[in-house]
Amino acid sequence: MSGIAFQEIEARTAGGRAISLRFPPEEHAARLAATRAELCRRGLDALLVFAQESHYYLTGFDTSGYVFFQVGVITADDRPTVVLTRRPDLRQAEVASLYDDIRIWLNAEDANPAEDLRDILCELGLQGGRVGVEFASYGLTAANGRTVEAALDGICLLEDASDIVRRQRLVKTEAELIKTREAGQLADAAVLAAIDATAPGATESELSAAALTAMLNGGGEVPSGGPLVNTGPRALFGRGIGGPRRIDENDQVLIELAGSSCRYHVCIESTVAVGTPDPRQHEMMRVATEALERIKETARPGAALGTLDDIHRKVLDAAGFATERFAACGYALGCTFKPTWMDVPPMIYSGNPLIMEPGMVFFVHIMIPDTRTGVMAGIGQTFAIRESGAPEVFSQLPVELFRR
Repeated sequence: MSGIAFQEIEARTAGGRAISLRFPPEEHAARLAATRAELCRRGLDALLVFAQESHYYLTGFDTSGYVFFQVGVITADDRPTVVLTRRPDLRQAEVASLYDDIRIWLNAEDANPAEDLRDILCELGLQGGRVGVEFASYGLTAANGRTVEAALDGICLLEDASDIVRRQRLVKTEAELIKTREAGQLADAAVLAAIDATAPGATESELSAAALTAMLNGGGEVPSGGPLVNTGPRALFGRGIGGPRRIDENDQVLIELAGSSCRYHVCIESTVAVGTPDPRQHEMMRVATEALERIKETARPGAALGTLDDIHRKVLDAAGFATERFAACGYALGCTFKPTWMDVPPMIYSGNPLIMEPGMVFFVHIMIPDTRTGVMAGIGQTFAIRESGAPEVFSQLPVELFRR
């Protein structure tokens, strides 16, 4: 593949500070306006941003500093946006984010950044107000959440608003879909590189290294999770595991990975048979492929997301895999940060009432880890819901059992 051509976008904050972004400032302005409109609709005076995905989506702030106490303050009106972070993240916030006001808390034995946050909210005149909080985020641990609640007790009324930006992010703009298509190209290249590296005696780590090298050489970045490369009996696992196993003369390999372009992810799941495949694996792949194709035929705007898992269950159960299949068949994808590429919720499970809309991006994988026989089959693709017709699939790879 030809490398992804990345180019920073030069812009300025409202106060005139020169910055670089991954998306045009007008895109960020529209996102921020939508967030503020939803705050007003809910009667909230401000939002405390803890999810790194929300920082990035609204302001372009790209950092791993969310593993510490880091919070953005977005008011329902047009008061300046504020971020409270640590000293190592200062320069990135200054030159690569649209935050108007950057505050720093310093490490010390008695440091309590939640009290710094309290002071910021008081400066903004939010005493007695209703403030939404992104509680459901890797960026806010339970311990830090308790300090926030303690510091703001009697200052303002807190309520969970984890869904505000997350719901916005579900529907991708064309600019976001461009990044998603780039991620799909990277994922394809990574899968092919991993397959090429598959041979008896090779380790799972060698396949992962080949996949990552292809992504990075193609102009992407390290994804927010994986790659997941499981071989032999491990191929039935739903997660990766430490300690690379060597591939046998006759073996099975599960490859599940994501390509990432500017934090936007596309996942692919593939199965590779090494040597002589188990005859049962061909039939399992046929069943998995039927389920995936029928799901894509049903993935249309206006349908409930849970109907996709209804198909997954119906096809696999009829083929005798009711006890072996998963209880969900996928999830949303978008811009995500470690520890996972899964942009959840929503998960794709039977009964999920979310109505699919154009621009929503989902990864559907059909995993059949048959513990009765030790044989596995797994396939998966990422696609976007279109205005009409079949979804846009972000992979050019065939849906088949690969052979090595």
